[in-house]
Amino acid sequence: MTSVDSLNAAFGIGDTLRFAAGPGGLPTVEIANRMATARVCLHGAHVMAYTPRGSGPLLWMSGSSRFEPGSPIRGGIPVCWPWFGAHPASADLPAHGLARLLPWRVDRTEHKRDDDTTHLVLALEDSAATRAVWPGAFALRLEVTVGAALRVALAMTNRGSEPWTVTAALHTYFAVSDVASVRVHGFDGLSFVDTVGGSRRPGVQAGPVVVRGETDLVFHAWPGTAVIEDPGWQRRIRVTGFGSASAVVWNPWVAKSRRMPDFGDDEYPGMICVETANAAGDERLLRPGAEHVLATEIALDKEF
Repeated sequence: MTSVDSLNAAFGIGDTLRFAAGPGGLPTVEIANRMATARVCLHGAHVMAYTPRGSGPLLWMSGSSRFEPGSPIRGGIPVCWPWFGAHPASADLPAHGLARLLPWRVDRTEHKRDDDTTHLVLALEDSAATRAVWPGAFALRLEVTVGAALRVALAMTNRGSEPWTVTAALHTYFAVSDVASVRVHGFDGLSFVDTVGGSRRPGVQAGPVVVRGETDLVFHAWPGTAVIEDPGWQRRIRVTGFGSASAVVWNPWVAKSRRMPDFGDDEYPGMICVETANAAGDERLLRPGAEHVLATEIALDKEF
């Protein structure tokens, strides 16, 4: 593992971008500019925090999350790739793929004074370890842009000689005052699959999404914009997806929270996931040399 000191020497940008030992000793990137602060863990290329200046945190992290090599981080923005959810053929393989379980390397950092945005680019390539789980030859690049909005873009490239198909998601956990009072706009009239309990019940959304129990909805033909309306904190968070025609809204509620060892039993009221995805019919076929970019942009919309 590259030392924090050597990372700061090679990629640090004064007080704007610095590397530090994070939870569990995992190397993290601390970003602070005039517009916002953010924290990114190199393990899993995991965005753990984003807070616009003058606001509270937009992202949620579990107090029970593990911060261990080989384990996923619970909260923030996990990178789900090259499959979303359970592996379609083998229950023995890790849920949500391999990208969130591996250390990524730092490729580039930059701060742009004209718009006061800070950029971090992380990279991951196939190796003997990844090919033991999934055979594809790939290059992944995650670019995190921190400014008045947070943009996270996952570029996936097929660098092999055979085509492959992937599903993916930027599995974003948002901090909310009380999930039962939140309304998620942007899905009215869209068809969905309700996957709670593995049932895969189809339906059509009527009005905003409200959470009254365990919720796991995969929406089709998503036009790419959603708004989380949070009356308790008198704010709206706008979510914009790119390279995506599917989205997921998720909250584990009571029973599932208690079944997850890295999720506190009483934490579910403080979060909701609204995920930009390539899933449930939105799979992406990449031929040799092809690239696909899946991105999400998060910003405060209009204060109440």
